Amino acid sequence: MGTPTEKRFVELSHVIRDGMVTYPGLPAPAITEWLSREASAERYAAGTTFRINQITMIGNTGTYLDAPSHRWSDGADLAGLPLEKLADLPGVVVRVPPSTRAVDAALLRPHLAGAAVVDGTAAGDAATGGGTAAGGAVAGRAVLLDTGWSAHFGTERYAAPDHPYLTKDGAELLVSAGVALVGIDSINIDDTAPAANGARPAHSVLLAAGIPIVEHLRGLGELPVYGFRFSAVPPMFAGLDTAPVRAYAIVD
Repeated sequence: MGTPTEKRFVELSHVIRDGMVTYPGLPAPAITEWLSREASAERYAAGTTFRINQITMIGNTGTYLDAPSHRWSDGADLAGLPLEKLADLPGVVVRVPPSTRAVDAALLRPHLAGAAVVDGTAAGDAATGGGTAAGGAVAGRAVLLDTGWSAHFGTERYAAPDHPYLTKDGAELLVSAGVALVGIDSINIDDTAPAANGARPAHSVLLAAGIPIVEHLRGLGELPVYGFRFSAVPPMFAGLDTAPVRAYAIVD
């Protein structure tokens, strides 16, 4: 018998720290001590101590997942999402070319054809201007948009209005392709520039189709285009629309 192939785990979430800013204007998390080890000593046998922490934070903290109810009142909340939509999903990474803001259908289409993709350029039909319609290789997959923007996380630049985003036609293409989940390493999957006038078409289209969204990913450059499994599972909160996840990939 051959030697089993060793799997490689890749962390794709930002560490959540007390006071960190994920999205300017939203409150930072407060991580405090509810019960100290010293205080717990009075409750247990000699030499036995525990610490219990308390966390006060909004759901949009760190790397987080949006359930359909984040946008739509009749959508599933976090507790209503089946694990099949969140865990052990076959993944595909879309390499977004540097300085590209709008990830649109034209950029996505070659990736959906299932061709080998490097830096946004696909081999085969797409390289000659062809390409195929949505579907095939990405159906049932987690599609992760690697824009490189996570390099700015924790800086003022991260929240700049020229961050990369997914367009409406790009979101519609992913829905028609039957993807299971969409993630991005940018501050928002939608355009937040003033010219967008507060519209959120990517959120609206994807969440209306029941497709969860993961924002503020990191480390996507460490993944191959194909050949990995992706997981991003939030706590099973009833009535909550968004929550942090420990997103990771297992590379075959």
